[in-house]
Amino acid sequence: MPPLDSGWVTLSLVCIAVVLLGHWVYVQCVAGPRKGLPIPPGPSGRWFLGTPFPKSRAPFKLAELTKKYGPVFSLRHGPTLFVIIGGHQAAMEIMEKEGAFLADRPRSIAAGETLSGGMRIITSRSGDRLRRLRRVLHAVMQPKVATTYEPIQLRHAKNMLLDILDDPESHQMHARRFAASTVMEITYGKATPTSYNDPEVIAVNRCIMRFGQAMAPRAYLVDTYPILQYVPGYLTQLRAWHQEELALFEGQLDIVRKKMAEGKARPCFATFLIEKQREYQISDKDMAYLAGGMFGAGSETTASAITIMIMAAALHPDAQATVQEELDRVVGWERLPSFADQEMLPRVTAFILETLRWRPVSVVGVAHRATKDIVWRDYVIPEGATVIGNLWAIANDLDVFPNPERFDLQRWLTAEGTLRDDLRFSAFGFGRRICPGQHIANRSIFMSVALILWAFRLSEDPQAPIDSFGFSDTVTQIADPFRVIFEPRMSEAQIRYLCHQMT
Repeated sequence: MPPLDSGWVTLSLVCIAVVLLGHWVYVQCVAGPRKGLPIPPGPSGRWFLGTPFPKSRAPFKLAELTKKYGPVFSLRHGPTLFVIIGGHQAAMEIMEKEGAFLADRPRSIAAGETLSGGMRIITSRSGDRLRRLRRVLHAVMQPKVATTYEPIQLRHAKNMLLDILDDPESHQMHARRFAASTVMEITYGKATPTSYNDPEVIAVNRCIMRFGQAMAPRAYLVDTYPILQYVPGYLTQLRAWHQEELALFEGQLDIVRKKMAEGKARPCFATFLIEKQREYQISDKDMAYLAGGMFGAGSETTASAITIMIMAAALHPDAQATVQEELDRVVGWERLPSFADQEMLPRVTAFILETLRWRPVSVVGVAHRATKDIVWRDYVIPEGATVIGNLWAIANDLDVFPNPERFDLQRWLTAEGTLRDDLRFSAFGFGRRICPGQHIANRSIFMSVALILWAFRLSEDPQAPIDSFGFSDTVTQIADPFRVIFEPRMSEAQIRYLCHQMT
C-alpha cells in the first residue's frame, strides 16, 4: 500500500476541523441562550450527534419525555434543535398565539424539495407563494362554500350505510370508499362512486404512502445533513417518484380540461382552478399538486377518523347509547339525520370531539419553523428551531383532560348539555398552518357518524377483542383490521327505503 501523501492528510484534517467548528458555531447560534434566557430543558445527548429523534412510535416516546421535562422541552439531533410542545396550555400559548412566527416549515429536502418538487403546500415554506395557494384553498373550503358540498357528502354517506348493511365485515373498506368517492367528486367532479381498487385511486394512494414514508422522522439523513444531497445517486429514487406523481396529477387535471372543452365537466375544484388560474397567478404544476394534494389530505384522514369512530362506539356502549338517545329524540325513525340537525345534536359532536382526542388521527403535528425568538415563560424558543406539536401528549394532558384514557363525552358538554366553547383540541393542526379542509372534513365525519349510530347498534365481538392501540406507525394513523357487530336498530328494509329516498 503506497504511503499517504502528507499534504492530503493535512488537508483532510483541516476540512474535518472546519466542519466540526462550523457545526459547533451553528449549534451555539441556534441552541444557545437568547435574550438572557435558556432554551427549554431536555436530554443532553452526545456532543456532535445530539439526541437521536425517535424513528418509530415517536409521539409516544416523546410523550414520555414530556412527563420528565415538562410541557415544552427541547432536544438536538445533529445541527437541528427540536422544541416539542406536549401540553395543551403551552400549545395554545405558543402554537396559536405565536402562530404568525410559526407559519414557516423547516426545510424538507427529501419529502418536500425532491419527492414533491417543492410543490406540495404542506411542506411549502412561508412567503408569497404560500399565501397565494392558501387564498385559492380558502376560496373553495371556507365554511360558507363547504356547505355546498353537503349533498355530495350525504349521497356517499348513504351509500356507505348500504355497504355496511350488505357487508359489515368490510366496514373499514367502506369508510375508505366513502372518503375517496367524496373527495374525488369534490376535487375532479367524478360522480360515479369510487372504489379503492380504481387505478387512479391506487396510484394516488401509492404517492401518499411514499410521501408519508419520506416525512417520517429520520427517514432520510439528508434532512439532517443537507450536504448528502450532492452524493451521486442518493436521491435518484425520490426524483423518479416525483416525475411519476407529477404525471399522475397533471393527467387528472388534463381529463377535466378535456371535459370542459367538450362541455361535459361538472363544477369542482379542478374546474375552479382552471378558470381562475390567471386571477390567482398559479402555475400548471401548482394546480396539479393542489388538486392531487386535496385527495391525499382528505381521503385517508377522513376514512381513518370514521374507522376510529366505529371503534370508539363498539368499545364504549354507554357513550353510544347516550348519542343514540339524542338521535332518536331529534331525528326519530321516519327520516335520516341531516346536516340541518347538527346544532340540535351536541352529543354527536361531543362524541366526534372525544374520539379525535381519545385516538387522534394524527398523533404528531407537521413540523413548524420559528422565524423569530419566541419567549415562553422562563425560556426562549430560538429563531430557526423546529417546533412540533405532539398531539398524543396534548390529548393526554392531565391538567385539561383528567383520566385521559376514559372515553367521556361530558368533557365537551356544559351542565345544560350544550357544547363548551372554552375547550378545543387541535386535531387539524395549529395557527396559520391549520388544515384548510377542516370544514369539509368535519361535515363528512359528522354525517357518517350520525348515520351509522342512527342505523346501527355497534358492539365488540367477544371472540375477536379490539386492540384500541392497534394502529400503523405512520403520519396518519390507520387502524389494524378489527371486527365489529353491526346490529340494525330498525328493519333493514326501512334503512334501505330511507337511503334510496330523494333528499
